[in-house]
Amino acid sequence: MSGGTVTRSSPGSVRGPVTTPVSRMAALARAELTLLGRSKATIIAAVLVPLGLPFSLRPVVDDMNVEDSGLSVGLVLLPAAIGFSLLFGVYSALTGIYTARREELVLKRLRTGELRDAEVVAGSALPVFAMGLVQCVVLAVGCTAFLDVPAPEAPHLAVLGVLLGLVMCSALGAVTASVTRTVESAQVTTMPFVLVSMVASGVAVPLELLPDRVASGFELLPLSPVITLVRGGWSGDLSAYEALGALATALAWTVLAVFAVRRWFRWEPRR
Repeated sequence: MSGGTVTRSSPGSVRGPVTTPVSRMAALARAELTLLGRSKATIIAAVLVPLGLPFSLRPVVDDMNVEDSGLSVGLVLLPAAIGFSLLFGVYSALTGIYTARREELVLKRLRTGELRDAEVVAGSALPVFAMGLVQCVVLAVGCTAFLDVPAPEAPHLAVLGVLLGLVMCSALGAVTASVTRTVESAQVTTMPFVLVSMVASGVAVPLELLPDRVASGFELLPLSPVITLVRGGWSGDLSAYEALGALATALAWTVLAVFAVRRWFRWEPRR
């Protein structure tokens, strides 16, 4: 075994190396990472925007009187920062990447090789997924250092929230790419989910500040359980019932998004 491949041979015959799913996706991820590094627009949207937006909210959060709801400025901005990273660094970025690769016939060519359909989708997402994970860690450390955020009381909840958010937003990016005609139009097709999540999922405005009936409805939105788990992981205020409810909602949306990718993902250019 060498380089992620297995060589099989039988008497009287010579066969080439047989690749594994891991090696195939790793090779695709390396190629995708190279292409990602060449796209300045994607790097700016996926890296700089999520890092800058949360701190631009600081004056707004200072005027919210979040202390009345048992929160602090740091406990508002930290989940917001992670939410922005998921929305712009993962969801929007992958929507554009999948659309570009489809229109350039890259996805179609990849399907003619050894890669399975699931490996093409997952391998293409790996660099952005990893970048989003690193970004979330950097934002968490930065908010902890500069916004006086205490150490997380229930770190397992925060970790689960981030991982579910990464998988969910990756799948939703693939779904959105299915209805996106061009890379330029991806800025339009991603806008509804981004705006709804920013306003109603607790990213820009914590659900704790909203009326109970409104907040209960907004808790069912895709990104809401992720933000709830991240904030609850740091504050430690989530009860077991609330944590399980958020996990169930996040898992349901993730499964639904993966099913939608399997059912409606487009491999041919849209004409």
